[in-house]
Amino acid sequence: MNNQPKQLESIKPGNSRKRQRLTLQGEFALASMPTLVILTVLALVEVLSRQRLLFASLASSAFLIYLDPQHGTNTVRTLVISQMLAATIGLLTYLALGPGYLSAGSAMILTIVLMILLDVVHPPAVATSLSFALKAGNENNLVLFGLAVGIIATLVLLERCALWLLTHYSRY
Repeated sequence: MNNQPKQLESIKPGNSRKRQRLTLQGEFALASMPTLVILTVLALVEVLSRQRLLFASLASSAFLIYLDPQHGTNTVRTLVISQMLAATIGLLTYLALGPGYLSAGSAMILTIVLMILLDVVHPPAVATSLSFALKAGNENNLVLFGLAVGIIATLVLLERCALWLLTHYSRY
């Protein structure tokens, strides 16, 4: 039995039906949650770095996680591994090849191949590798990115705990 509310039911792989639409208020709430999370993370990171675009792919990650939290590409494990892998690969190609198309293309290909091999496919991470390969700045940005990913992962886990508690206690 699925204890998840109908409105949050995810689309199973191979199932052609579309995501159930929420009410206008529900759709607005769905869009607002990842936006608030990302803006909070950006505000925290802004204190330490001016490289805002390096964190842009995290907005897509946050939205995907809120949209379909049960999908394999949206697990916290997949998010953390793929995003950190992509950022590291992007930084390394930037340091080895400099900013440019060769660095960007190499970072994207390496990221995609490793995500597939490690079974941690998370499409927004490809944008992360591209961002770091084109303008990584320095190693401190990788640390800040890791901090941002950690904050998002923590917020997702807190959200899931809250949903579990609401589901669990609503039965009584």
